[in-house]
Amino acid sequence: MGKGSSRLVLGATSVVSLLAIFLLYDAYFTSDISPFDSWKHHLSNWNGSLGRRKVDKGVEVVEPLEFMLRRLVRGEDRVQLETTSFSCHTDLHSEVCVTNKPVMLDNNALTAYIQYSQVQVKHMVQPYARKEDEMVMKQVTPVQILTRNASSPVFCHFNHDVPVVVFSSGGFTGNLFHEFNEVIIPLFITCYHFRSHLQFVITDFKPWWVKKYNQILTHLSNFEVINPAKDGSVHCFPGAVVGLKYHDNLALYPTEIPGGYSMFDFKHFLRKSYNLKIKNVSDIIKPKLILISRPKTRTFMNEEEMVDMMEELGFQVVVATPNRMSNLDKFAEELNPCSVMVGAHGAGLTNAVFLPAGAVMVQVVPLGLDWASTNYFGGPASDMGVHYYYVEYKIEPEECSLFKEYGPDHPVIVDPKSIFLKGYDAARAIYVDGQNMKINLVKFREILLKAMTFLGH
Repeated sequence: MGKGSSRLVLGATSVVSLLAIFLLYDAYFTSDISPFDSWKHHLSNWNGSLGRRKVDKGVEVVEPLEFMLRRLVRGEDRVQLETTSFSCHTDLHSEVCVTNKPVMLDNNALTAYIQYSQVQVKHMVQPYARKEDEMVMKQVTPVQILTRNASSPVFCHFNHDVPVVVFSSGGFTGNLFHEFNEVIIPLFITCYHFRSHLQFVITDFKPWWVKKYNQILTHLSNFEVINPAKDGSVHCFPGAVVGLKYHDNLALYPTEIPGGYSMFDFKHFLRKSYNLKIKNVSDIIKPKLILISRPKTRTFMNEEEMVDMMEELGFQVVVATPNRMSNLDKFAEELNPCSVMVGAHGAGLTNAVFLPAGAVMVQVVPLGLDWASTNYFGGPASDMGVHYYYVEYKIEPEECSLFKEYGPDHPVIVDPKSIFLKGYDAARAIYVDGQNMKINLVKFREILLKAMTFLGH
């Protein structure tokens, strides 16, 4: 029995040793330079099916990759993807290109090479959802998509078992509204159904932006983001998405999202990402109001008096200055237990996405900014339905600093449309950058009382 055991141990040791040598040989001789067929074999399921298997971090994936990519396109675009393995959807705001074939991404050249034999692809995409704005798109670096002959050698410095999603952090980033409108919500629309099994490559890379939204990025992807400008290597993926899907201002439409996710799901995702505890205002004992304070333009000239009046109504008031809002992780936690948000039209109102369900957002509409207030916040707030209530306070000319500056009969006061007809820059200088407000406290008190009725007080 002793000899038999000895032979068994020696035999097992030999097998293990041979296996180790084979694995070392495979890793050393095939990782960096290999023909296309070898690369496809190296990927556990190069034809696009993840199936039930382990990926980079050992997490099982149930849905095939090809199916998850297919869900991003519809109609003729889906037919094209199914027949040619490559499809691009273009609309007024964005362009999204999808392939379910293996892709070699050259970070130095910002070029994606697709294994493709039926139709030649030569396409350029600017992966930022503001295509209609020519000025801002000049700040977005294009990504080139080309076909590659399947028999040509492939130089992969890194092989991945998950698809790549390429998007830009350029454009209007630096403005909270545009960050959520053109990047964060489109990221959720495009990526949430992948259940974190994807790799982000971020062009026009801004380290401060990645740090600011780290909680969101790490909950959408299991892997550290890649900065192509710094990385400079060649990465190979079993599929790719270049660009992000966009619906409307601060909007996502369940019927057009893979998996049918809604604003309810997006807010649940934010709560989970930022570890926010309060789901509904009914969980809040004393009503807390957060006032968005603007120090430069569209400021409340009688802000202190406004705070006094709010406190008299029974609100615990927090004045949110730009410095206080700069750390999104901390500010999201501070916003979460708030029942009411008050602010003049501006990017700061975007923070309403962190309010609990049933909260109230009060937008103060400055002179001449009716359209922007309705389209950027009023309409989206109404579309959110039960998630929070929307109340609007439109100032009278007498509450605006422009009234004293121009007089009661000037076109700036009585006919803002005529000013906008002179061009956006002329109107912006006056209505966006050039006015402040002294709020009528008696009238505004009625607005806050209305907000309190929504809260059940």
